[in-house]
Amino acid sequence: MPSSKIQFILNVKPEVSNASMVEFSMACALPFKYPTVLPEITVRSSLLSRSQQIHLNSDLKTYLMQNCSGEPCMLSAREWVKDHAAAYIDKELSSSLVTTSNAMQPEVITFTRLWIYSHHIYNKQKRKNIIDWAKELSLSGFCMPGKPGVVCVEGLQSNCEEFWSRVRRLTWKRILIRHREDVSLEGGGHAEIQKQRKFSTLEEKCFDAHGARGNHMDLGQLYHFLEEKGCADIFQMYFGVEGH
Repeated sequence: MPSSKIQFILNVKPEVSNASMVEFSMACALPFKYPTVLPEITVRSSLLSRSQQIHLNSDLKTYLMQNCSGEPCMLSAREWVKDHAAAYIDKELSSSLVTTSNAMQPEVITFTRLWIYSHHIYNKQKRKNIIDWAKELSLSGFCMPGKPGVVCVEGLQSNCEEFWSRVRRLTWKRILIRHREDVSLEGGGHAEIQKQRKFSTLEEKCFDAHGARGNHMDLGQLYHFLEEKGCADIFQMYFGVEGH
């Protein structure tokens, strides 16, 4: 039995004339009993309003329940999104992207926090990439190298997804997003984004490394660090046990 759900993201360009301007991401998680149980799929796009996103995901779930119950359905879900998702972006939303001096629409941005798990993080170049990319993308959080490896990044959703896109392209024995948090901020400026942060910058954290290669961290210290940051519940998501 695997220790966690299989998680991945599919990027889909719809079958429309201006497809180069539109892209959807499908965040997928396969439950232990898939395909007996339907996969957990969330479709997102920067061009979708919150209500449109909810409507799209509800219709996709209904389609899968009616047509794919008990059968492998990831390809069917991808094709449905490819064929239908663009229709959920209405003309009013598209036109609102062109702002005028007389009618400024309040901008809705999404603050995201990704909790990434890796089998291990030893390589010095990878560790440098994590720090440098986070700084480039204005992300805060922390990286715990060793075995296992833990990375948390937080900031604008688009920047978090760009960070994940870069990191996952590197060679890993195993890496996945263990958990993600998304918060919508209407008209959120710099101050609102800063208010959501639990970390001031992204730094590498080592907790009394031990073991034959000095690559195992003191997980008790990691728990107390998370507790100080108001993230203690994440410990159980990573390791399956309550911290102390």
